[in-house]
Amino acid sequence: MSYLMKGVKCCSPVNQMHKVTGTLFKAHILKNILGVNEQQFKISRTLSQLSSEKANSYTYVIVGAGSAGCVLANRLTEDPLSTVLLLEAGPKDTLLGSKRLMWKIHMPAALTYNLCDEKYNWYYHTTSQKHMDNRIMYWPRGRVWGGSSSLNAMVYIRGHAEDYNRWSREGAIGWDYEHCLPYFKKAQTHELGPDQYRGGNGPLYVSRGKTNHPLHHAFLEATQQAGYPFTDDMNGYQQEGFGWMDMTVHRGQRWSTASAYLRPAMSRPNLSVAEKTLVTKILFQGTKSIGVEYVKNGQKKKAFASKEVILSGGAINSPQLLMLSGIGNADDLKKLGIPVVCHLPGVGQNLQDHLEVYVQQKCTKPITLYNAQKPVNMVKIGLEWLWKFTGEGATAHLESGGFIRSEPGVPHPDIQFHFLPSQVIDHGRVASAMEAYQVHVGPMRSTSVGWLKLKSTDPNDHPIIEPNYMSTERDIWEFRQCVKLTREIFAQKAFEKFRGPEILPGNHVQSDKEIDAFIRQKADSAYHPSCTCKMGQLSDSTAVVDPQTKVIGVENLRVVDASIMPSVVSGNLNAPTIMIAEKAADIIKGLPSLQEKNIPVYKPKTLETQR
Repeated sequence: MSYLMKGVKCCSPVNQMHKVTGTLFKAHILKNILGVNEQQFKISRTLSQLSSEKANSYTYVIVGAGSAGCVLANRLTEDPLSTVLLLEAGPKDTLLGSKRLMWKIHMPAALTYNLCDEKYNWYYHTTSQKHMDNRIMYWPRGRVWGGSSSLNAMVYIRGHAEDYNRWSREGAIGWDYEHCLPYFKKAQTHELGPDQYRGGNGPLYVSRGKTNHPLHHAFLEATQQAGYPFTDDMNGYQQEGFGWMDMTVHRGQRWSTASAYLRPAMSRPNLSVAEKTLVTKILFQGTKSIGVEYVKNGQKKKAFASKEVILSGGAINSPQLLMLSGIGNADDLKKLGIPVVCHLPGVGQNLQDHLEVYVQQKCTKPITLYNAQKPVNMVKIGLEWLWKFTGEGATAHLESGGFIRSEPGVPHPDIQFHFLPSQVIDHGRVASAMEAYQVHVGPMRSTSVGWLKLKSTDPNDHPIIEPNYMSTERDIWEFRQCVKLTREIFAQKAFEKFRGPEILPGNHVQSDKEIDAFIRQKADSAYHPSCTCKMGQLSDSTAVVDPQTKVIGVENLRVVDASIMPSVVSGNLNAPTIMIAEKAADIIKGLPSLQEKNIPVYKPKTLETQR
C-alpha cells in the first residue's frame, strides 16, 4: 500500500508540474551561467588582447635602425619614462658581440665588401635610364644596424649653410642654418677639438686621415696650382676649395650610428631592439596611427605605440611603407587595392640623388693601393687591423677632396670631388687592374627629379625606382664641366712625377659630344637618394611632413630620415641625416630648438669668376 501510495505521489499532477517547473528553472539557470561564462570569456579574451597589446605597447615605435633611427632610439630613451621599440629589417652589425668578427663592416678599408653583399644591403636597382643609354643603375642601401652608416665610405660632409637656408625658403621653417648648425655640433666630437663650427662632446666621433699619402698631397697641391683655395675645414667657415676630409672613423674603426648612438643606449631598460624584423604595415584607427604590423621568423606580429610611430627607413623604405599602409596618391593605391587612409600625392615623389663619375689616371710610380689589394698584402693588412685597429685597413682612403663652383654666377659650390689613390671599377665589385689614382666628381644640385612607386602590395617587393637621371640640359652641361675641370687639375705640375696616360674617360674623349657619351656610359649613383617624403607647409600639395616632421593629414605618425629633405644638400648625406634626427628628437620631446645666430660663412669676393 505504501508502495502504491508512493506511486500515486509520483504520478500526481501536482508533482508533475513541480518537475516541469524544476527542469525549466534548471535550464534557465544553466542558460544564465552559460551566458555569464560567454560574457566572461569575451571579457577575458578582450583583457588578454589588451594585456598582450600592453606587453607589445611602447611610447614610441621606430621603424629602421639606420642613420636616423639609432639617433632617435638613443635620444628618446634619455627620458626613463619613455619606452622605445626599434625595429630593423637587417641583422646586427656584430657577431657574438664582436666587431672584429664582423670586420667587413667595421674595418674602414673593407667597405666595398658590403656594397656588393645582399646580407647587409637592400641591393636596389633603378628602372632602365633612358637618358643614360638605358642602363639599370645599382643602388646599395644599408639593411643592418647602423643602416647606410654601416656601409658608406665614412665621409663626413655637412653640405653648405645655404642648403639649409634654401630648405627654410622651400617651406621647412625652422630648418635654416642657424637652427641646424647646433645639432651638427651636438652630434659630434671632432678630434681637432670644438670651435664655432665643430662639436666637442657628441657621440659621433669624427677624425682626419692618417696615411699622409703622397698622392693626396699632390692632389691638394695641384688644386692650388689650378687657382683654387685651400680650406682647412670644408664643414666650417669655408666649404669652397680643397682640403682634408672629415671621416666617421674612430680609433681605426668605422663609427656608424650603431656604434655612436645605439650600443651606448642598449643597457637602458626602456629600449627594446629587434633585428631581422620587417615592418609590413602601419596600423591605424581611422587616421590615427596606433602601431605597426611586422614579420619576424615568418610570423606576423603587432606592436603598439601610445604616442607615436616614427619611420626612419630612409628615402626608399619610408615612402614604400607609407604607401603600403594607405598613405600616398589615392589613384595609385586604389589600382593596387590598398584602402586609402590619406591621399598624400607627394609620397615617393621629388626623388633626388647625386650622380658621379670617375676620372682615372694611370700612376707611373708603385705607390697607389694597387699592391695593397693583392691577396698576400690584404691578409697582412687585415691581421694588423684585427690585432690593433691600425694600418692601411684603418681608413677608407678618401682623405682629401673639395668643392668648387661650375661657372661664374653660381653663389656657392655645386661640384664635389673625392680623391682616391686607387682605381675603383663597378662600385668596387671588380678588382683594381693597375697602379692608378682617381677622383669621384659630380654635380651637387642636379635639376633632374624622379619618383618611386609600389610594384605590388607585397612588402618584400622592391619599389619601382625612377631617378630620371640626366633628363635636363643643365645636368648634361654640369657633368661636362666636371670632366673638364678635373682634367685641368690632373694636368698641373704637382702630378708630373706620377702622371701616366688617362684611363677614364681616355684621351680619345675630347669633344662635348664624346664627353656626354662617356657620362651616359659611366656615371653612377653616389648613393645619396633623398627627398621622397618632402618637408613643407600644409599649403604645399607635394609636402608629406610638416616642419615638425609629422605626416600631414594623419595623427601620431612622423618620418625622420633623409626622405624629408625638401631638396638634396650640396654634399654627402650621412652627417645631415644624423643632424635631422638630433633636431627631430628635440621636437618630439617638446624642447625649444637650439639656435646659433650670426655665424660667419664664406662668400666668394666676386661671382664674376668661376674661382
